[in-house]
Amino acid sequence: MKLYTAVALGLVAGLLLGLVASITGWPWLMAIATGIEPIGQAFVDLLKMVVIPLVVVVIFVGVGTLGDLRRLGQLGGLTLLFFAATSAIGVLMGMGVMQVFLPLASEAAADAVAGAATEAPVLPGPIEFLLSLIPSNPFAAAAEGALLPLIVFTIFFAGATGALPERERETLLSLASAMSEALIKMVHWILWLAPIGVFALAAPVTARAGWAMLQSLGAFILAVLAGLVVFVAVVYLPAVRFLGGMPAGTFLKRCLNPILIAAGTSSTAATLPAMLETADEELRLSRPVWSFVIPLGAGLARMGTALFQGAAIVFLAWLFGVPLAASGIGGAVLATFIVSFTVPGIPAGGVVSLAPALGAVGVPLDGLAVLLGVDRIPDMARTATNVTGILAASVVVDNQVATSEGSTESG
Repeated sequence: MKLYTAVALGLVAGLLLGLVASITGWPWLMAIATGIEPIGQAFVDLLKMVVIPLVVVVIFVGVGTLGDLRRLGQLGGLTLLFFAATSAIGVLMGMGVMQVFLPLASEAAADAVAGAATEAPVLPGPIEFLLSLIPSNPFAAAAEGALLPLIVFTIFFAGATGALPERERETLLSLASAMSEALIKMVHWILWLAPIGVFALAAPVTARAGWAMLQSLGAFILAVLAGLVVFVAVVYLPAVRFLGGMPAGTFLKRCLNPILIAAGTSSTAATLPAMLETADEELRLSRPVWSFVIPLGAGLARMGTALFQGAAIVFLAWLFGVPLAASGIGGAVLATFIVSFTVPGIPAGGVVSLAPALGAVGVPLDGLAVLLGVDRIPDMARTATNVTGILAASVVVDNQVATSEGSTESG
């Protein structure tokens, strides 16, 4: 049995166990479903254990081997353009899809918000966010798991390494390459535990949420899931086919393993090792490209989350009876677009960071408590979409860079 098949079976089995435990209410079954949660947490911790060192070495090797800093600028420009464009499309598509599904929403959802109160999280403004990208202490950034500041430091360090004389440059790059191979070997070992880990993650959260909670917010969940499927079908797959030069079916088949792991862990950062392995061994992309695009995407790209947040704004405005004025929608779109680049790659990160967008349209922050109660399934789907987008960006950028270099050489 292939690994991705085993992971899919583990995910389905965990969901079924949780639903049966919730519906029947049998104490012994509920105890089993919730008691295995530490196993799932251990699996996520194993993945996160290798994330920080793996990010550093793969970006260092990728940027350091570029040599020509103009190529680094080309890679960064193409990557950020892809992420920004697809995030903006995601916000607008999420709002539109939720409007279509609102007639299916049940008034019973209002009972879930009665008496709920949520304090607004403190999120950085645009200037503070830009300043936070410069780590005053890169070791502290690594200890705190702050990927973006660490990526900025690593890119600068690797760029400086690329400017060194050949002997010193090759010494540092050889050491980093050897470390990368060792970490990837660790990833291979950890991924064999993925079916068990995904099973142990899905069962307890499904058991706690219960079918009644899912039903009360069924219209919202269905809208998000449908929107994410449409988003992948009309944005990612055409981009892969026409800009990346790869058949859509081939792309999806080769990316299935990290997509399923993303759905099971609800963490883009935890899926990073699997994405790197897929880009190298399955998609067979250029190492300087995937070693730059994928770690950057893990810290920055939240296109599926942008769609989720767009849908959440429309849904919560309906739930609380807040009319959406044109100016408010514009502010909400802008806030969601900016915040989507700062969403932490952790479960429920997309809900916590919704506060600025809700404030732009006047929706009470109590709505955050509503979404947190049923966030697991949308979180699984949007994380899988985020990972699909990062891999799609890698394919597109790889093909565009190769085409550009071919044109330069022929000219």
